[in-house]
Amino acid sequence: MSSWKKAAKTGKKTYNERHQPDSRKHLGLLEKKKDYKLRAQDYNEKQEILKLLKKRVLNKNPDEFYFHMINSKVRKGIHREKDKPKEYTEEQMKLMKTQDLKYIGFKRNLEYRAIEKMQSQLHAIDAANKTPNKHIFFVDGNEEEKNFDVAKKLQTHSALLERKTNRLQLDRLKEIKLPDIDEKTLAKMEQQKHMAYTELEKRIKREKELTLVQQKLEIKNALKNKSKKPILIKEGTKDAPPIYKWSFQRKK
Repeated sequence: MSSWKKAAKTGKKTYNERHQPDSRKHLGLLEKKKDYKLRAQDYNEKQEILKLLKKRVLNKNPDEFYFHMINSKVRKGIHREKDKPKEYTEEQMKLMKTQDLKYIGFKRNLEYRAIEKMQSQLHAIDAANKTPNKHIFFVDGNEEEKNFDVAKKLQTHSALLERKTNRLQLDRLKEIKLPDIDEKTLAKMEQQKHMAYTELEKRIKREKELTLVQQKLEIKNALKNKSKKPILIKEGTKDAPPIYKWSFQRKK
């Protein structure tokens, strides 16, 4: 039976469609049957979608209930959302807000500890502290000042002058025996170091964002005290909290 099917397939003749005659080239490209089938299929699918949408519109109930009916209201010709009913008491709201503030402070403290731990492991004290080196040397005259060599004075290598910590002297450097490391291991170590510094940079950014949120929440809580009316000195931005000045009140 299978051999009969193969013979039937091979015996079929494929007919090619007639090409566009030269006399009708000015009318454009002649559409073939395969092109017409694709165009007709696309047209029929779109007609079915339009028919379904029309059916849904006709069958829609204009009085159908949805929650936005009771959560919104038209006031003075403007559609506004209704104020949600208070689900908590004032004491519960205060407790929740203080917990939020405490939670942010807790998360910021965790980030700060993680940053300190990573800096100690990566020896990133120099990278974190951007203040320039300040080391004052006293010389006898201009001649000594011109010929003054800082590396020689500190008894260290010139490549270590920019370091603020772990600046070894030449005697100590001679005693150190460096291990033999191939290029592959060195490249892997550099990659790990780069990844660690990237993570450290992200954590520092996260800690700054949490600090900013904490400061804004603290100011927001301080402004709720209606007995004290502060003066706005500087408005808050996305990178800094607002600055207020409270008048001094003597305690009774």
